[in-house]
Amino acid sequence: MAVYPDTDALDQLAEHIRTRRPAEVVDTAIAHGDLTVTATAAGILDLIEFLRSDSSCRFSTLIDITAVDYPSRQQRFDVVWHFLSMYQNQRIRVKVAIREDEMLPSLTRIHPSANWFEREVFDMFGILFTGHPDMRRILTDYGFAGHPLRKDFPTTGYVEVRYDEAEKRVIYEPVSLVQEYRQFDFLSPWEGTQYVLPGDEKSKG
Repeated sequence: MAVYPDTDALDQLAEHIRTRRPAEVVDTAIAHGDLTVTATAAGILDLIEFLRSDSSCRFSTLIDITAVDYPSRQQRFDVVWHFLSMYQNQRIRVKVAIREDEMLPSLTRIHPSANWFEREVFDMFGILFTGHPDMRRILTDYGFAGHPLRKDFPTTGYVEVRYDEAEKRVIYEPVSLVQEYRQFDFLSPWEGTQYVLPGDEKSKG
């Protein structure tokens, strides 16, 4: 059974943040014991600095940075930061919605640990952080094309890698599938007796 933090304490924290930083906060919400603060892209640095230094917050530990891709949305990405306050024993999630062509300021000046997190978000989603000291890929290979966690990136990728014994080197080749890549309709046979699994209808001919 999940044990969630005191909701009253999170309500008070949300109210405190909204009151002190009205220009940077778009919305606050509490779900599953977590406080989520939706912020403006322009005010993200000021808000993060406030969350770190304010005596009622003291979110001094950056746990993670990630993103979520919504390809059909005008503001395609939600960039998400997770923080921990060991002093208040609380966690907080901050998120910002941005367009595909927008950039965000790097948090490395406030949280040096953001360095590799931001590089990972750039590598996986293609989101750039201005002011970052070393904005390059961190997980994929040199010369890798595309960003693997975008929803429009093919699950097979674009190239495959193998070691060639004759040439004694790694070879990069376009992906070549030995059979047509399977497509699934994700329907469940438990949804009703009239449902026929793809392919089964041929046996009734």
